[in-house]
Amino acid sequence: MTIKYPEVSVCGLSCRLCPRYHSRGQRRCGGCKSEYRMSTGCRFITCAVKRKKIESCGECPKLSECEKWREHRDYSSHHDTVVCYQKLEVSISLIQNGGIEAFNDNQKHREALLRKMLEEFNEGRSKNYFCIAATVLEIDEIEGALQRAREVSDGLNLADKSKILHQVLSSIAERRGYLLRLRKW
Repeated sequence: MTIKYPEVSVCGLSCRLCPRYHSRGQRRCGGCKSEYRMSTGCRFITCAVKRKKIESCGECPKLSECEKWREHRDYSSHHDTVVCYQKLEVSISLIQNGGIEAFNDNQKHREALLRKMLEEFNEGRSKNYFCIAATVLEIDEIEGALQRAREVSDGLNLADKSKILHQVLSSIAERRGYLLRLRKW
């Protein structure tokens, strides 16, 4: 099978918004369907890619009755690992309703905004926070936050610029009831 979307994980995560995807060196992950990850023992890769020849659980006609997906969704609705699972069901729904290409385009847009946050506002300790914000917030909220932070932080050093963007993102999150941190178990 030819993989067209290595940065769209099988279970609905966006590798493009993962801190490990934005790492350098040996810690960098090329995506859930990269050669390295395909050789690991992920049950979603085995079921969808290797058995059913589809790239995402969102493309599976039997998803609603899938016990693996239900367990994953139930667990991830309360817990995160190194990546944010808060929008997992929304992601799968986007794939089901708009197709994997539309989801990938949406994630590319989010990744472009994440890269701007990392380039302009990351003081060296904010990558995870910005990755979660890029996953959880709506695109227009992220764009607005970047614009506001740029206006307010013009001429400030990087540490202060980062604090400004944190404040703007946190304000949006609080108002909307979003959680901009990992939910550890």
